[in-house]
Amino acid sequence: MLSLTLKEAVHKLRDGSITAKDLCEKCIERLNKTQQLNAFITESVDVSRDAAAETDKRRQKSKPMRWRKLEGLPIAVKDNFCTTGIRTSCATTMLQNYIPPYTATVVQRLQDEGAYLIGKTNMDEFAMGSGSVDGIHGPVKNPWKYKFTSSNLENQQTKPIEQVSMRNYHTSTDDWHIAGGSSGGSAAAVASGVCFGALGSDTGGSTRNPAAYCGVVGFKPTYGMLSRHGLVPLVNSMDVPALFSKTVDDASILFNVMAGHDVHDSTTVTDEFKYFTLPDNIDIKDLHIGIPKEYHAPGLSQDVHNAWEEAADMFEKAGAKVTQVSLPHTQYSILCYIVLNCCEVASNMARYDGIEFGHRAPNEDSTEELYAATRHEGFNDVVRGRILVGNYFLLRQNYEKYFAKAMQVRRLISEDFKKVFASGVDILLTPTTLTTAPTYKWFTERDNRTSSEEQDIFTQPVNMAGVPAISVPSKLSADGLPIGLQFIGQNFKDKELLTIAKWYEQQVQFKQLNLDYLDNVS
Repeated sequence: MLSLTLKEAVHKLRDGSITAKDLCEKCIERLNKTQQLNAFITESVDVSRDAAAETDKRRQKSKPMRWRKLEGLPIAVKDNFCTTGIRTSCATTMLQNYIPPYTATVVQRLQDEGAYLIGKTNMDEFAMGSGSVDGIHGPVKNPWKYKFTSSNLENQQTKPIEQVSMRNYHTSTDDWHIAGGSSGGSAAAVASGVCFGALGSDTGGSTRNPAAYCGVVGFKPTYGMLSRHGLVPLVNSMDVPALFSKTVDDASILFNVMAGHDVHDSTTVTDEFKYFTLPDNIDIKDLHIGIPKEYHAPGLSQDVHNAWEEAADMFEKAGAKVTQVSLPHTQYSILCYIVLNCCEVASNMARYDGIEFGHRAPNEDSTEELYAATRHEGFNDVVRGRILVGNYFLLRQNYEKYFAKAMQVRRLISEDFKKVFASGVDILLTPTTLTTAPTYKWFTERDNRTSSEEQDIFTQPVNMAGVPAISVPSKLSADGLPIGLQFIGQNFKDKELLTIAKWYEQQVQFKQLNLDYLDNVS
């Protein structure tokens, strides 16, 4: 049952082949048996059971009933999306006990179409990272090649939604592969079969990166297509609500439910959104694929390079035109991204002072000491470092040298994409990451900044330009880990991007991770 795609599960629920209660219980059972992945911060099991029971009750009372697009389906939400009555911690001490009074627009739209929340997923603190290892709840483990043992599979009692587990996984003696970040919990939840779709946020690749590592689809829409209302801000000009799914069709269904103007977010597109479905028979003979030469970056693994070449050959053999293109300012992109990221982080983090909400230090000798103690206790080293650097960049004597210059370079990066697409290129094809998922030990030997620079090299230019992109699983590497490839589309041509990604998915027939054997372990 858990191997179904979202689209298949919707059909089976609709025709009565399965009940919402049975599906919910299966997902909860899988959640319990994959506890050691540490994918969830808060588990809303009781909410899930009530919602599933309500779906079955409505079916019995009303035949035929008005069947909503996601009726009876469990979803997971990254813990930086506000949810009414359910803690939103952002994996930080600063918001450890914060319960929002409202729900993020994208979450509400999913719930309005019948989906229910099975839990809030683990992440890097305030979404600052690319490994999901820096949050206060411990790192997320990648389900691929993870060695589940009998001690891991004890059917643990799930926690009430008002409790948050503080389990520490840093002491594990076994090395394992990271899930990627900063939305690693959502990626691991979908990959392990706990839910049929999940929300992440994508500021510089925080959805596409873990999607590639965990062998699932990760879609970052055009900036402005999905509302940011209720998403705890990191970098306002680049933050995009994004999504994880098992297939491109599933991603399309979720996107269609969430897209559209929101009066609470002035950056959303005001044009009326038109619902679409992806065709099954896709013709790519008139398609022009661009291969950016700058993405042949140092450190690109042979496995990923081979998958990239094979994909380009596959398109060419199918009749598409494949040419090498240039995005000349790509080499400056990661440095530009770091400057702008730190500047906006410094601004956004200023609201956490211990006065209005969030953590408050006991030191009340003076307002200044209260602020300092609260922020020192509430933020980890990564967050404090970015705040410090961002404020340095924004000093009057440094503003033009760093922030203003970075904004100028960002415009050049955006123009690179516009010029390439204006030349007749329809889609850009690149790797998503330099390598497959690294081990936890290898990843944590580097500091957060170095790791982020390496992991975001192919993904953050997309956020700088605001264009849509999707990571699609391609194949397994020689050591059995998934490889993701990235398709980059033109602004507001999300449907065309999803269509091409679906064609590629149909060709490679990537086999999703199957953990059904866990169901037979007591």
